[in-house]
Amino acid sequence: MQPTLVILAAGMASRYGSMKQIQSFGPSGETIMDYSIYDAVRAGFGKVVFIIRQDFAENFKNIFEPKLKGKIATDYVFQSLESFIGEQQVPAERTKPWGTAHAVLCCKDAVKEPFAVINADDFYGRDAFQKAYDFLTSSTDKTTQCIIGYELKRTLSENGSVSRGVCEVDEKGNLVSINERTKIYRNEEGKITYEDEGGLHEVSEDSAVSMNFFAFTPEIFPVIEKQFKEFLAENLSNPKAEFFIPLVGDKYIKSGMGVIKVISTQAQWFGVTYKEDAPVVQKSINDLVQSGEYPNNLWG
Repeated sequence: MQPTLVILAAGMASRYGSMKQIQSFGPSGETIMDYSIYDAVRAGFGKVVFIIRQDFAENFKNIFEPKLKGKIATDYVFQSLESFIGEQQVPAERTKPWGTAHAVLCCKDAVKEPFAVINADDFYGRDAFQKAYDFLTSSTDKTTQCIIGYELKRTLSENGSVSRGVCEVDEKGNLVSINERTKIYRNEEGKITYEDEGGLHEVSEDSAVSMNFFAFTPEIFPVIEKQFKEFLAENLSNPKAEFFIPLVGDKYIKSGMGVIKVISTQAQWFGVTYKEDAPVVQKSINDLVQSGEYPNNLWG
């Protein structure tokens, strides 16, 4: 059974200030998502499921359906605030989605096969998709999931600090914990540093970090659903609380339900956290096209 690629595209892009998921970066108008889908097709994925807002569906489909027809099967899932909350009422002050783990939960009825999850606005590189495919078709089981781990030094922005989930990995390559580090940047001395309440701390350039590229089996859905109910019980009235995939992963391993393998890639990540990142992303993609990694027109 070919694995499925799930793309998280329902975010509000608050820091970036526009709908970056459909912004053109490639020489023939390709979005970052186009390159992810192209790499997934090359690796062997059989279907892509887009998680989007329902009010954006028609526009979104008009962009992607014509170029993907005949290349890969497509499906669409809507993430709404009412999904999976039962008879509870959405607080009036809640405007943003419940978070990435809730988005994955919304795919419960659409995905019945092993699947990978990625962000819409991150460029992950061909190697990452090949390793995810290999894992999903040969190494996974009902209690073994995976995260693609990037080297921290390959995930920074030149235009501001970033937040990264720094992975602690044991000698067997299993995830022990993900520590969310905010305000990570390279300081004036060239050292990668993060800030917290305790001050400034150095972190190794080669640290494995999560870029929200996970590989799961469908057995993860009831785990997420149970944890989401617990999340709502504690956070329903908090308009800023979000239910993130790393939170699910952390409870999954610490409760002994299973293991999460950390599969390393040396691929160069890039993305558009800030508007100023856009020219860098465009140049990086054009360089890859010039080197022959991608054709000038992905779907032409």
